Amino acid sequence: MLTSNDQQLIEKKGITASEIESQVERFKNGFPRLRIHSVATVGNGIMRLNEKEMTRYIKLWREWQQQGVGIEKFVPASGAASRMFKNMFAFTTSGRTAPETDFEKQYFSNLGHFAFYPALNKACEKCYGVTIAELLAAGRYVDVARAMLESEGLNYGFLPKALLKFHKAAGGGVHTPLEEHLEEGAQYAAGADRKVNIHFTVSPEHRKEFDKLLKAKLAAMEQVWGVKYNVTMSEQKPSTDTVAVNLDNSLYRNAAGELLFRPAGHGALIENLNERDATVVFIKNIDNVVPLRLRNSTIRYKKALAGYLIDVQRSIAQHIATIDNGATTDELKRILAFVENRLCTCTEATAKMGDDELAQYLRSKLNRPIRVCGMVLNEGEPGGGPYLAYNADGSYSPQILEAAQIDENDPAAVELMKSGTHFNPVDLVCYLKDYKGNKFDLKQFVDPDTGLISLKSTGGVEIKALELPGLWNGSMSDWNTVFVEVPIDTFNPVKTVNDLLRPQHQ
Repeated sequence: MLTSNDQQLIEKKGITASEIESQVERFKNGFPRLRIHSVATVGNGIMRLNEKEMTRYIKLWREWQQQGVGIEKFVPASGAASRMFKNMFAFTTSGRTAPETDFEKQYFSNLGHFAFYPALNKACEKCYGVTIAELLAAGRYVDVARAMLESEGLNYGFLPKALLKFHKAAGGGVHTPLEEHLEEGAQYAAGADRKVNIHFTVSPEHRKEFDKLLKAKLAAMEQVWGVKYNVTMSEQKPSTDTVAVNLDNSLYRNAAGELLFRPAGHGALIENLNERDATVVFIKNIDNVVPLRLRNSTIRYKKALAGYLIDVQRSIAQHIATIDNGATTDELKRILAFVENRLCTCTEATAKMGDDELAQYLRSKLNRPIRVCGMVLNEGEPGGGPYLAYNADGSYSPQILEAAQIDENDPAAVELMKSGTHFNPVDLVCYLKDYKGNKFDLKQFVDPDTGLISLKSTGGVEIKALELPGLWNGSMSDWNTVFVEVPIDTFNPVKTVNDLLRPQHQ
């Protein structure tokens, strides 16, 4: 099946022949659909904090920060922003000379409101010798769009979102998402020594641009915020790439007879996260940022989620110590109540367990990485949501699921998915060490049966692609998971360029 050239290629990537065979089998057999026990709602899997609780958990987080234990922000930032500009790419290749769709009209009517407008104007002068206003007056709308998208201009169609000018800042400046995340880090993730650890996952072709921006901005930001930044970066590992196949599940080969490998989605980043040595890690998408003046709610809830995490972790550590010291029947009952009520992890099997078996079961459920996940009310945004789903051992626990993981031929499952009240904004705070302070091997807590198969196109040929279990989906399937409701104003993603015209980004 594999040629000598194939063997050289996969060895260079750090992939084995058996892994290729396993991936092909996945394409042939697919992934099992997940069974949902119920939708997670407030009172059934989702915690809603009152003001007293908010105050308590924020205080708890502030106290924990002063202990100087490792804190880090982990920001997936490797993807190019091409999908953000899909509509504008389509306009430049449409053959039309003027905007016709509502999207195009909104973009051109509001050009002056984008934070990148001055830079785009300079790009137009460089490329065409005239300003944006002169180009529009002459009906040269396509040239303006090209100056934004292409390498001769701003190159926004190919840069990562982290490096785009998103927001207008005080003093007439502008901020990129990278800078907004640096500011956020200073506001809730600084340690006792005022050191802020931030890790970005980046693409190798963009790393120099990240370094350039950081070199230009860090010193001034450290002075403004009174912190010292420790910014690190990593790239998605080639060993996590997955092979592409034809529609008949045979290995796809290009005209030169070479295999095609594709990045396996954000689930591959569990490898990068696993290499971090922090104790508490905040995870948030690169584009979910707002300017400083609108950030109070975000900062407040980030601290509350972190405090809640610390509270849960301390309880877990105490319960494991009790089990290890020979828990009594009454103590085991109290620990079981914690697992069922606080961690929302349940199984009917515990009713038939003796003390020894129950102690073993509870310890296995407790001794895991922990994540507290903010959840917002569902207002129609595409993406996953919080559910209580069944595990391989028959228990059910909180999980973040995507629609693609549900059996579309099961009316009950489809109805459950549709009835979800909350949405996953990717707002996580994680505890990566065990009750003794030792690092977990995060790869041991991935559910390999939760990957996805999707249809793609290359060179006009339809192919199948394999995505690894998502970073906050199957890659964290066997973590202890707690859902906490957060307000919608903490979720401000930028999926298209026109999203930057929303009030939250102005």
